Amino acid sequence: MDPENAASPPAGITREDLFERVWTTPINHLAEKLGMNHYQFARICEALNVPRPPAGYWQKKAVGKEAPRPELPAALPGDHARWSKGTRLLAPLPKRVYRRVERKAADRPQRPARHPMLIGVDESFRKTRTDEKNEFLRPYKYLLPDIVASADHLSTALDIANEIYNALDLKGHRVMFAPADQEMRRRHVDEQEVPRKDRKYGRYQTGSIWSPRRPTVTYVGSIPVGLVLTEMTERVTMRYLDGSYVREDSKLVRSARPWQLTHSWTTEQDLPCGRFRFVAYCPLANIEWSASWQETDAAGLKSLVPSIVARLHGSEAELQALIDAEEKAAAKRRKEWAEAQERYRRQEDRRAVEQALSHSKKQLAEIMEQWAAATAVERFFVEAEKRLEHLGEDRREHIQSRLALARAMLGEQDPLSYLADWLAPDERYQTRYPDH
Repeated sequence: MDPENAASPPAGITREDLFERVWTTPINHLAEKLGMNHYQFARICEALNVPRPPAGYWQKKAVGKEAPRPELPAALPGDHARWSKGTRLLAPLPKRVYRRVERKAADRPQRPARHPMLIGVDESFRKTRTDEKNEFLRPYKYLLPDIVASADHLSTALDIANEIYNALDLKGHRVMFAPADQEMRRRHVDEQEVPRKDRKYGRYQTGSIWSPRRPTVTYVGSIPVGLVLTEMTERVTMRYLDGSYVREDSKLVRSARPWQLTHSWTTEQDLPCGRFRFVAYCPLANIEWSASWQETDAAGLKSLVPSIVARLHGSEAELQALIDAEEKAAAKRRKEWAEAQERYRRQEDRRAVEQALSHSKKQLAEIMEQWAAATAVERFFVEAEKRLEHLGEDRREHIQSRLALARAMLGEQDPLSYLADWLAPDERYQTRYPDH
């Protein structure tokens, strides 16, 4: 294939093919052939983890001084393996921002660097569909880290997520959005701090909780693990006072006059409590695996980060065993499905064979009836013509004219023509299973 003239084939471009094209043809030319600009083409290379020639490469190559071509790096878990037109690419993560920090007092703690997944997301989370107090944020944007929090505790949530994401990255488990070209599902996470049979979240007990369009995942080896950080809810008694619901234990209720409480009432709701739960789960279909950590009075989530990382780091064998078992179960299901489909096709074939036989018998019975009627008509005319021989001249001519009119009205009665139109069962349907 000529790399310069080849457009994107219907099956797409593999990483290896893209790498070869990029290092044999300038990106501007390739982008033009694919109907895009060079910025879009660079995005594709970045998504497929394909290195591009450095600036000035082609000018140096023209005079024989180009830099040597690097090796194509191995694909990392989560990288796109193929690209074709219409494939959605992950938005590039913001680069880490490194700022020069002046020397400070040794006892002053250093704030950890913000993880690329969390740079600039605070504003996106706060652009929310609801500004109700004591409610979870419901941002308009859906491609955000899987973090569920109220406005009052969003900063705390981002700090906890930052600790966990950075710790996983340092251990070699990069945190990212689930690739758009891979089937991954986001697991439902219970937001109740104390599990209950009933759920009374939100106003009028109908509030919905935001969840992202694509899961946030890390990779343990090559196995994706979904990550969710959610603020928990607690059951709270709320009192309707002065046109809104407020907590029964709030200062406003405690300072209310007796006459104000006369026309008020209480209800129970599940409200964000400022404490958090972190859940890791397998986002692959039919793999039921999860691990959960939540804050307590004795330990905050940040103190549990080492145990979280250690649990995930050591879960590869456990997850792989579950995946292998699911693959066997899926193979068994596919086999059973194929066998069920084969049984259905055989039943339908048998039904079609029986239907063809029934229709052929019915048509043959109709032909016999038509045959009997046609032969009866023919016998009638033959018998009438025989009797004409014994009639006088005048009467014979009159009857002959009547017989001619009758024949003309009835037309030709050829019984064999009926049989020629008959269809045998095999002519109606050919069975696919000769053993039936």
